[in-house]
Amino acid sequence: MAELKMPEINSVVIAGNLTKDPVFRQTNSGGTPVVNFSIACNRRFRDSNHQWQEDVCYVGVVAWNKLAESCRDNLKKSSAVLVDGELQSRTWKAQDGTSRTVVEIKARRIQFLNKRKKNGEEDDEGFIEDDCHDIHQEDMSDDDQNHIYEYKYLSSD
Repeated sequence: MAELKMPEINSVVIAGNLTKDPVFRQTNSGGTPVVNFSIACNRRFRDSNHQWQEDVCYVGVVAWNKLAESCRDNLKKSSAVLVDGELQSRTWKAQDGTSRTVVEIKARRIQFLNKRKKNGEEDDEGFIEDDCHDIHQEDMSDDDQNHIYEYKYLSSD
């Protein structure tokens, strides 16, 4: 009998608003553009007394290459976005020697949901896609990795 294997599925779609301006930089090892930002996603529900309550989930996002450049040029604090990507976790050593781990979304596509003015007219933005999915943690220098994680760790407060 053939051995059954669990399918490898890692897909996330989430919409929310940026909590801060995106942080854009380029890696030291090749100048690859990368941007980090956090979004807040609201959830409404009824509590045990049937009163409406709201809960907020904060999620970190990382985007690479042309997608990172588009985010730098089009996003700011409170921008509304729809992010399609995959979850990734990373671990690094902090300056105090402790081990830190973060789970974030590596964006494949980002749709800018705010309307943008072009020649006095408002126009909807479409999806922007990542053109390269082959950047891995080992392609970054230690300084690059620490910078990403420091931002993610600080922005989750």
